[in-house]
Order: sequence, then structure tokens, then C-alpha cells
Amino acid sequence: MTRSVRRTRRMLKVAGAGAAALLALSACSSSSDSSGSSGSSGSAKSTGTGSSASPKLSGDVTVFAAASLKESFTALGKEFEQQHPGTKVTFNFGGSDTLAASITGGAPADVFAAASPKTMKIVTDKQDAAGTPATFVRNQLEIATLPGNPHKVTSLKDLTQSGLKVVLCDKTVPCGAAAQKALDAGHLKLTPVSYEQDVKSALNKVELKEADAAVVYKTDVHAAGDKVQGVEFPEAAKAINDYPIVLLKNAPNAEAAKAFIALVQSAEGQKVLSGAGFLQP
Repeated sequence: MTRSVRRTRRMLKVAGAGAAALLALSACSSSSDSSGSSGSSGSAKSTGTGSSASPKLSGDVTVFAAASLKESFTALGKEFEQQHPGTKVTFNFGGSDTLAASITGGAPADVFAAASPKTMKIVTDKQDAAGTPATFVRNQLEIATLPGNPHKVTSLKDLTQSGLKVVLCDKTVPCGAAAQKALDAGHLKLTPVSYEQDVKSALNKVELKEADAAVVYKTDVHAAGDKVQGVEFPEAAKAINDYPIVLLKNAPNAEAAKAFIALVQSAEGQKVLSGAGFLQP
């Protein structure tokens, strides 16, 4: 009986020692797992933060853009600056051909947004673009007349009547090339009182009552408000301009420039452009 009791006690001691060892091992393992898990979690968190955070944008972004983009791009520029504190968007608006010539001549710029593929080609042919230009909007022509349309202009043909002072964009400018294309589509000939170097200059002639009418973009008529009256004409459908945008090869601030282009192409940017009267690409 005594031997049995001793044997039982011995077995309990062994079992207790084994249990204690198992508990210690478990604690060790748990501690190791916990620290490993914690380290792994910290590493993942660190990696996650590093991968999701884009580099902070700062500095100036210089955008050369067609004159017809003035209102919408100015609004997008302000939005960009709000989204990226520390950045400043500077615009150079003008005739696309003049802007293209400035870029190929070495003028420092980050982004070029042209009013036609033809004027964009001036830049790409000189290999001054980084990547392939992308069409981001389209634009259509409209006749801008004096408020109230006193000369009762209802068609493109009406612009050919004698005594009417009509202004066109120069044929080298996208709006001028489009106007000529529309006139050709209507088999019409028109001699304007002046050719202007960009669409805003053509519209300004009507706003100042120095001309009775001008062939400009729908977006410009929209931007002018009650300073002019718009007249649509069917030939305009034959002369719709695609607007391409591109990052420039020697962009001083390429990262911020890419972000600005992304904003222009985003749903938010497209909403601003559509609100200004541009057509979807």
C-alpha cells in the first residue's frame, strides 16, 4: 500500500513538472508569437503607410493652355492648390500655335493643353512631350453676336451678308481652322474685318462692340454670359476640335504636373469642364 502511494506521488510530481514545463513553453511561445506578431504588425503598418502615402507635392506647376480653357482651368488650378498645399499653378493662356512655338523654343513649362491635335503635333514632332498626348475634352463652334442679336443672325450663311462686321480667329489657330472647316462644309466664303490670334481676342471684339459677330467656341459664349448672344449652326458639327493634354519632357515639376493632369482627367475635372460647355472626349 505504501509503495502504491509513493508511486502515485512520484507520478504526480512528474506530471506536475511536465505541466509546468508545458506552461513555461507555452508562455515563451506566446510571448514570442506576440512580439513576432507585434513586429510583423508594425512592419506591415509601416509598409502600408509607406506604400499608400504619395510623395508630398510642392512648388510651381506651369501650364500652357489654349485660351478657351481659361475659366475652367483657372477653377481647376485653385482646386489643385487646395488639394495640395504648398503648390501653385501658373497658367499661360493663348493661341495653341503660339504656345506650341514657345515650348519648342525652350520656354519652361510642365503641361501643355492644346485646342487641336495639329497644334499638339508641333510639340510632339520636336520630341518635347513626355508620353502620348491624351484627348480630355472636345469643343464645338458657335456664333457670338451682340446682345439681343440686332442683325438677326440665325445661320453661318448670314455672316456673309454685306455690311456685317465679322471677326474670325486666324487660320493657324485651332478655332480659326475649325471655322474655315465649317465654312467649307457649308460651301461659304467669308471675309472678316480681322483675324485674331486667339479665341478670347475674337470674342472680345464683339463684347466691345467693335464687331457684330464672331465665330468662337460654345465654351467662350458660355463664359461671356450676357455680354454676347450665342447662335448655333449645323456646320459646327463638321468641325469639332479634340483637346489633347500632355506632360512636357523637360517639366521642372514633373510629379506635380502629372497630378494636375490627373485632376483634369478625373470625374471632378470633367464635371468642371462639362459645366463650362465642353464636350466629353
